[in-house]
Amino acid sequence: MTGVSDLLDDLQWRGLVAQTTDEAALRAALADGPITLYSGFDPTAPSLHVGNLVPLLTLRRFQLAGHRPLALVGGATGLIGDPSGRSTERTLNTDDVVAGWVERIRDQVSAFLDLEGPNAAKVVNNLDWTRDVSAIELLREVGKHFSVNQMLAKESVSARLNGDGISYTEFSYMILQAFDYAELFRREDCRLQIGGSDQWGNITAGLDLVRRLAAADGREAPDAHALTVPLVTKADGTKFGKSAGGSIWLDPELTSPYAFFQFWLNTDDRDVLTFVRRFGFGGREEVEALEAATAERPQAREAQRALARELTTLVHGAQECAQVEAAAAALFGRGSLQELDGATLGAALSEAGTVAWPGGEEASVVGLLVASGLCDSNSAARRAIKEGGAYVNNVRVEDEQAVVSGADLLAGRWLVLRRGRRTFAGVERS
Repeated sequence: MTGVSDLLDDLQWRGLVAQTTDEAALRAALADGPITLYSGFDPTAPSLHVGNLVPLLTLRRFQLAGHRPLALVGGATGLIGDPSGRSTERTLNTDDVVAGWVERIRDQVSAFLDLEGPNAAKVVNNLDWTRDVSAIELLREVGKHFSVNQMLAKESVSARLNGDGISYTEFSYMILQAFDYAELFRREDCRLQIGGSDQWGNITAGLDLVRRLAAADGREAPDAHALTVPLVTKADGTKFGKSAGGSIWLDPELTSPYAFFQFWLNTDDRDVLTFVRRFGFGGREEVEALEAATAERPQAREAQRALARELTTLVHGAQECAQVEAAAAALFGRGSLQELDGATLGAALSEAGTVAWPGGEEASVVGLLVASGLCDSNSAARRAIKEGGAYVNNVRVEDEQAVVSGADLLAGRWLVLRRGRRTFAGVERS
């Protein structure tokens, strides 16, 4: 566990520090004793995705070092929409939709933080302190501390002014996020906000508001800080957190634990060691050992496997991680398919591709090999069987006339077809 005083060094070693307002002052504050910090997560979807893990796990790192994290779920800001990183206006969701997403995301962030103990984390909702603030109060008490000239210069706004423009609604987002920092400073003695580097303008606006409100009340400038973590990029130029099926979500109903595990397992060699540092919790010796193993035997993909195991366990639990590893092994003939639960097996086969059972009590193996795309013709399927390269449920098919029936279905629903050692597909009988 990283100590209070060396946390910033650890974050820098992991590549988790993009910007700070005053590194020396922040370092002194961290060394002086535990502080309260926060990061915000807007409900723009029914689940967080893997890109949200960087700030969320950074909150966890602070808590493990003895600090007190606040996870803010934006019930108010989620109704407005953050213009950062977007070239077009967001579609506004209804109050009921946002409220439902707030509760789902509240549960998700709570799972990564310890809500009990001397530095217990707290999950807060900014709707609690904005719902009763009138427009007049917001303009008089908060808006008067903002310079429109400075707001226009912020990257999140200026980028839109040079493109399709920005509505007053999204232009006001910065004020609402700044108000969050001021309220958490007042309510919780929160002295640090962290977030992605695309949030720098919003975060520093909040820090400036905290200081201006103190000056307006005749108080000394508070010891408050800002820190951003880098946005995750990939060496091949593609967007992080996307797969052929879309975004990689933390909710198992949107991205199965099997697909989640495979996402990390398929990490590019050029990215994996960076991801091990930024997403993992292993110490320097452990990470350096993985670096050495990767350099010596990259084909073993030891770093990818360690990353996939750690994050799948962290997000979905040790039992689910064991299930998906068993599924991956079994699909390639290195374990028992019969021991897998139907949900894990179905998720794994969905990733590989499935075809529907053709109907009737029995089905030709040759026909299924062709329908699944494992063979491109009946003659190719018969040849694969003759050469000993066709399998049903990991059992080699010996007869070109072989058929399967309902008795062969795994979990009463699935067949696993495999051609050769590494190419497989599923058959689903509804």
